[in-house]
Amino acid sequence: MKKGLQTDRRQFLKGAGVLGASAALGMGFPSLMLGKGDDDYVVRLGYYDCDHMTAAPIARDAGIFADLGLKVEVMGNGKVPQAMAAGQMDVGYIGFVGMTKAILKGSPMVAVAHNHKGGSMYIVARHGIEKPEDLLGKKVALGAKPETNNGWWVTYAMQNNIPKEAEHYQNFVMTDRDEYLAFKTGELDAFWCCDPWGSMAEYENTGKIIRTFDVFPNGTWGICCAQVMNRNFVNEHPEIAQKMVLAHVRAIQYIYTQPIKAAHIFSESYHVPYEVGLMTIYRKTVGESRTLRWNLEEEAYNETVSHNLSIGIFPKAPKYEEIVNTTFLENKQIADFDDFISSEVDTVFPQGMPYADWKKKATELNV
Repeated sequence: MKKGLQTDRRQFLKGAGVLGASAALGMGFPSLMLGKGDDDYVVRLGYYDCDHMTAAPIARDAGIFADLGLKVEVMGNGKVPQAMAAGQMDVGYIGFVGMTKAILKGSPMVAVAHNHKGGSMYIVARHGIEKPEDLLGKKVALGAKPETNNGWWVTYAMQNNIPKEAEHYQNFVMTDRDEYLAFKTGELDAFWCCDPWGSMAEYENTGKIIRTFDVFPNGTWGICCAQVMNRNFVNEHPEIAQKMVLAHVRAIQYIYTQPIKAAHIFSESYHVPYEVGLMTIYRKTVGESRTLRWNLEEEAYNETVSHNLSIGIFPKAPKYEEIVNTTFLENKQIADFDDFISSEVDTVFPQGMPYADWKKKATELNV
């Protein structure tokens, strides 16, 4: 083994070990240990069947919730915003656009942490579809009213001079998992999704990714989705809310520093082959930049609002404080995301590292 790799390995395992020990023992977070009065409260957490929300099953299955003394019921529910609005969930991983629209209509939600920066969504098409115009008239799954609800699709349509309205296609509305099953059996020609379904298409050679969405047309990143809480839950259980944000942060740290273990959890939670789980973790942490994150920057918020206003997705510009509460992230014991990446990840898994090299190194490190 090369000397440079040996040094990286020691430093990396030392950092991962400290992270694991602090998570298990509560070290370094004394003010966030389980508070009195909330011992029996069970947090209801919802997430979509999408890789952007993988912090939820990671926090559960890696023991992060348990290490923090949290009791959490994790539910893969496709109607998370509705459940939160009805008070049936306390915390959820939700797309920024849908969340903002719901809040503007009076839903008692607030974004407390970033989860995934804008992008890393895909249009997957069967072999034989080569150009955007090939989608016209085809059986596609773009979601309900994509011309008013799916900003990425609207942008794609505008950039490629094809109609954005669903009426020009045979459009179907279903979950990403069902989209892939329909695609695999020939019932769909193309679909819009997040991973692991793009990776599944490549792994099983049922189709290909014809567009990966990343930055806005002006070259900036926005917010794709966030960790969101019911405002009543925040007000009534602030200590638990703080620890849920900490669990979110630790789950993302786990994904970056222990990708092999994270891929095993992912594949079991999403019911996909291990290799697909590994491909997905790679895309989120190295291949498509550091898309999983927790810092919630106002600049990214403004870019997201501005873009969605410009394409007619948002009827008006919501105020930052109407949508976002960074109080929990501002706790001095919550690490800065960029500092974490530069100190714990960059030297081990550089951004853009080829998949084969990344997989080999992660396997050698046994993390």
